[in-house]
Amino acid sequence: MKAVILAAGEGTRLEPLTAVRPKPMLPVANKPLLEYVVEAAAEAGIDEIVIVVGYKRERIQNHFGDGDDWGVDIEYVLQEKQLGTGHAILQVEDVVGDEFVVLNGDLIMGSESVERLVRRREATGNTVMSVIRSRQPSAYGVVELDGDTVVSVVEKPPEHTQPSNLINAGAYAFDRSIFDAIRETDSPGEQAITDTLSRIAGHGDIEGVRFEGQWLDVSHLWDLLSVNGRILDHMAAADHPSVSVHESAVVSDNCVVGPDTYVRANATVLPGVSLGANVEVGSNAVVSNSVVFADATIEPGAVVRDCIVGENATVGENATVSGGDTDIVVNGNHYENVRLGGVVGDNADLGGGVTVSPGTVIGNGTTVATGASVSGRIESNATVRRG
Repeated sequence: MKAVILAAGEGTRLEPLTAVRPKPMLPVANKPLLEYVVEAAAEAGIDEIVIVVGYKRERIQNHFGDGDDWGVDIEYVLQEKQLGTGHAILQVEDVVGDEFVVLNGDLIMGSESVERLVRRREATGNTVMSVIRSRQPSAYGVVELDGDTVVSVVEKPPEHTQPSNLINAGAYAFDRSIFDAIRETDSPGEQAITDTLSRIAGHGDIEGVRFEGQWLDVSHLWDLLSVNGRILDHMAAADHPSVSVHESAVVSDNCVVGPDTYVRANATVLPGVSLGANVEVGSNAVVSNSVVFADATIEPGAVVRDCIVGENATVGENATVSGGDTDIVVNGNHYENVRLGGVVGDNADLGGGVTVSPGTVIGNGTTVATGASVSGRIESNATVRRG
C-alpha cells in the first residue's frame, strides 16, 4: 500500500514565509513539516511514497530526492494548478494500486496513527478517514460518527451548529473507487476531498478511526512557534558538536541548533528556540521561544522573543522584539490573544535599536532603519525610516 502525501499547496495565511517556499517546507525544530510526514509513513512500514507537488516544487524535490535517506522510494506527481485536495488526489490515479493511504503534507502525526489507518482499511475494506478531538472544531472539518461510521462531514460550521467535537485529521485510506467519486462530486470553487466525503457519508461506506497522541497543525504564523515548542518538548537534549558556543553563553536543553552556528559571549538562548544552520547569535543577545531560519543573524544585545526570523535576515544590534500575546488580522479574520512577538521575513534587515511591536509581520527583503519602531503588517521590499 503506497502513501500519497499532498504537498502542492502554497499556504497564503503563512505569508511572507511561503512567498519563497511551499508550506510543507517550513521548518519545525530544524526539519521541514513534510519530513515528519515522510518519517511517520516510513515508521508505519510504508516504503513507497508518492508526493503530489506543485507550488515551489523544486524545494521539495531537492530536499527529498528519491527517498533513500529515509529508507523509502519517493516519486513525484505534479499538480500544475492547485485546485484543491480532491483534484490533487486525482493526479495519482495512474501511479497507485488498488489501495492507498493519503496524508496531508503539513500535518504532523505519529506513525502509530498511520498504522491504525492501514490496519482498519485492511480489516474492513472500507474507505477510512481519521478523526481527532479538537477544542476548536469549527476551525476545521467537523465529523459526526454513529459508532465508527461517518454520518456527516461539515467544513468549518458555525460553533452553534457543529454536530460534534471531532474533526477531520487529514489522513485517509482509499481504494480506486475514490477517483470516480471525486469526479462525480460537484464542487464549487476548489475541488476538496471533503466535498466528496461529505457527499458519500451516511451510506455506511466511510469508517472513522480515532487518532490519539501527536497531531500538530500549522495554519497560521503563530502556530509555527507553538508546534516548534511542542516538538522540542518531546526531544531529548542533544549535543551540538558543530556549534560554537562561547563558554560564557547559555543554550538551554530545550533547544535545537543547526550546524555551523555561533552563539557568542554572554548570549542566552532560552527554551523553545530552533536555530537553523549557519546562524549567528551575537554577544549579550537573548533569544526565547523563537524559530530562526538558516543564515540569519541576531546581532549583539538584541532581544528576540516569540519571533520567527526568516532565512538570511538580520535583527540589528540592541533591537527588541518584546514578544507576548496580541490580536492579529489574517485575510480579514480577527484572532485574539495569540502569542506572536513578530515575523521578520527572509532577507529582511532590522537596523540597530529597532523596536518591533507584538504581532508585527515584516515582509521579505524589507529594510527597517536604525531606531525605528514598527507595528502591523509591512509589505515586502519596503523601507521603513525612523519618524
